[in-house]
Amino acid sequence: MSRHRKPGWNATATEALRVGATGPIAEFDAESTPGFDGDKEFGESLLAERGQVMADLQELLYANGRAGDNRSVLLVLQGMDTAGKGGIVRHVGGLVDPQGLTIRGFGKPTKEELEHDFLWRIRKALPPAGRIGIFDRSHYEDVLPVRVHNLVPESEWSGRYELINAFESELVAAGTTVIKCALVVSKDEQKARLAERLERPDKYWKYNPGDIDERGFWDDYLEAYQAIFDKTDKDSAPWHLIPANKKWFARLSICELLIETLENLELDWPKADFDIETERARVAALD
Repeated sequence: MSRHRKPGWNATATEALRVGATGPIAEFDAESTPGFDGDKEFGESLLAERGQVMADLQELLYANGRAGDNRSVLLVLQGMDTAGKGGIVRHVGGLVDPQGLTIRGFGKPTKEELEHDFLWRIRKALPPAGRIGIFDRSHYEDVLPVRVHNLVPESEWSGRYELINAFESELVAAGTTVIKCALVVSKDEQKARLAERLERPDKYWKYNPGDIDERGFWDDYLEAYQAIFDKTDKDSAPWHLIPANKKWFARLSICELLIETLENLELDWPKADFDIETERARVAALD
C-alpha cells in the first residue's frame, strides 16, 4: 500500500478515514477533517489538482481493461439522507472520463428484484474490467433500512453480513478492489439541508417527505451502521467514515481514497500487440 503523504494531509486518507481509526460512528464528528490540515479554499483547489491525477490513473485502468486486464474498482457510498452521495457522484465521478465509469443507484427493490436473493441486483450492476464503478447505496441497504424497520425477520437479515463478506471476498479474488465509504452528516446539518431544499425550486425534486420520518430512527440507523462496520470491515474490503458536513472535504477525501487505490494497482501502459516499426512505416507511407 502506498504510504506517501500528499499535500495537505498528515496521513494517507486510507489510514485517517478507516473506521478503526475514527472510532464509533455515534461519537464521530461530522465537522472534522481527519488527517487533513488545510482549509476550504486549499481543499477546493487541491480537489481540482488531484482530480487530474485521478483522471490519469483512471485512464490507465481503462486502457489495461481494454488490453485484457480483469481488474476494476468498486466505490460503495452509503449515508444518511442529505449526506451528499449524489454530490460525490457528480463532483468526484465527474472528474474522470465517463467511458471508464459505471454508476448505479439502489432504491427500494422492484418486484422482479424481490423475486431473487438480495445480491442478485448487485451482481448485475458490477463494474466491468477496467472501470470504476460507483454504487449510490448498495447491498448494505439490506442490513440498514431492512434492519431498522424489521422489513424481514431478524433471522434473515442477521445472516446477511456473512453473505456480504463472502460476496465481497469473491469480488476481490476476481480482481475488483472494493472501497466502502459511509458519509456522516450531523442532525443539525441535515435539518439545514432539508430546509434549503424547501426554499429553492431547483431543489424541490430532491426533497422527500419520507426523509423526515426516517430522521426519527436516527439512533437506530447509527446502531445498524456500527454493526456493519463491526461485521464487514475487512482489510480486503475496508470501510471508511467520511465526515460530510463540509462537502468540499467529503469530495476531496473520496478523490484521495480513489487515487491511493489506483496507485496501489501499480498500473503501467499496456504493451503494443503489433510491431511498432512496421506500423510507423505504414503510417509514413500514407498519402
